[in-house]
Amino acid sequence: MTALGTFFRRNYQPLLLSIQVFVDLAVMQLACWSAFWVGGKFGSVRLEGPEFYDDVRLYVQVFAWICAVCLVCFHSLRLYSPVKSLLNYEEFKGILKGTVVAFFVFFTLVLLLQHSEQDLLETTGVERTLLELLHAGFAYVEVPFKTESPSRITMVLAFVFILMFTMVSRFLSFKYIQRLHRLGIGNRNALIYGAGECGMLLQRKLALVPTLGLNLAGFIDDDAERKGKVFGKHEVLGGFEDLEEVVALNKISEVFVALPSAAEERIVEIAERLRDLGVHHHVVPRFYHLVRHRVRFSSLDSVPLFTRYEKSDSYFYLIAKRLFDIVFSLAVLIVASPVFLISAILIKRESAGPVFFMQERIGLNGRPFRMIKFRTMHQEASGDAPTPSSPYDSRITRIGRYLRRYSLDEFPQFFNVLCGEMSVVGPRPEMSFIVDGYGPMERERLTVKPGITGLWQISYFRQGAIHENLEYDLFYIENKSMLLDFVIISLTGFAVMKGTGAY
Repeated sequence: MTALGTFFRRNYQPLLLSIQVFVDLAVMQLACWSAFWVGGKFGSVRLEGPEFYDDVRLYVQVFAWICAVCLVCFHSLRLYSPVKSLLNYEEFKGILKGTVVAFFVFFTLVLLLQHSEQDLLETTGVERTLLELLHAGFAYVEVPFKTESPSRITMVLAFVFILMFTMVSRFLSFKYIQRLHRLGIGNRNALIYGAGECGMLLQRKLALVPTLGLNLAGFIDDDAERKGKVFGKHEVLGGFEDLEEVVALNKISEVFVALPSAAEERIVEIAERLRDLGVHHHVVPRFYHLVRHRVRFSSLDSVPLFTRYEKSDSYFYLIAKRLFDIVFSLAVLIVASPVFLISAILIKRESAGPVFFMQERIGLNGRPFRMIKFRTMHQEASGDAPTPSSPYDSRITRIGRYLRRYSLDEFPQFFNVLCGEMSVVGPRPEMSFIVDGYGPMERERLTVKPGITGLWQISYFRQGAIHENLEYDLFYIENKSMLLDFVIISLTGFAVMKGTGAY
């Protein structure tokens, strides 16, 4: 490996984050000047004549301050951190919060600087000192904030465009970084110490978030009989005594110690060994099952405590979600009505039986309801049989294969949404015999309305069984918001267009 390649590998994350800062700055400037052009169309900015150059000189400085405030707010909300979340939801939420905070900070500065020279002379004490500092700072970059300029419409538009453009830019950045990681660029090799239940869970979690850039090399386990065995496509490479060799041979950067039931002395011994080897490590705590929900950490003097974070849905969220479900469902049913009609005709022509397939599913709080779909299988094959695992399953009709590929068979469920039995976004509804076998953790899925789409549908594991991918549903339930719904709907749209539906 060349010196340049070694430097890039060792400094991949800092370089990537530095590039992200410059990309964000460029996108913000593009958003600001787009607002300048749109503001000119509304007459708040002069786009021609000798005054145009005066306005450009003014807004060069104004937009520089807007971008500076936004970057500081983004940094304070950890938007330039290498840690990523599922679907990058936390990053999108941070962009929304950062832009709103920057908006209020900037306009607070503008409001304070509207004081005239006479007002400044009449002010005393701390307020005068603050105003003098603000005026001095803005005067240094020659920003003449007067009452009549700059245009408030243009500045508001600038923040609106910054939010929109940055969201799109970050989404594209995440997709590009994800592609780099799949190509093996910038990945860090990782180990899981412990091939038990907790280790399997960590293995799945690492697969959920490919933007982490962690390449799982395998397991280490204290059970000598597990050495050489494969768990979920990854081999147990050795035990404690092999740790140094495995770390060196696989160039391990991070180790996840997944032994929550082990004695404290054993965990300390493993951690000390990893520290001696210079490997960054994380430890899954005892009783980790209790903290699979969102928790709040506190302390009683020097004793650490954690409690489950109980968040009740606000009336605003419930009303907004229901209104969105109704409006969105009506829009889909109206716009897609020609597709509905054509699909119904083709289904009826190809095979005998009804156009729709109706099946009892379990909804909110365990209440059963009749879920409706387009029939995609031959009438005699429909029922509670296992879901097809191949597009060439003989039970599926020709039109059914097309409908399932593009998820068009799910469209009639918007009638279930209008009836209030389902939501556009939520966990998928299960059949009653599966729900009967639910444990306490699985029953959390029944605390929200089932949805047409959700995290599981846009994941890499959507071909598996719904109840085998509980992590997606728990994440949605703990983080549900209208922003998360919009992210899921947007990604579902991309998945439908790509034809990555079910078999």
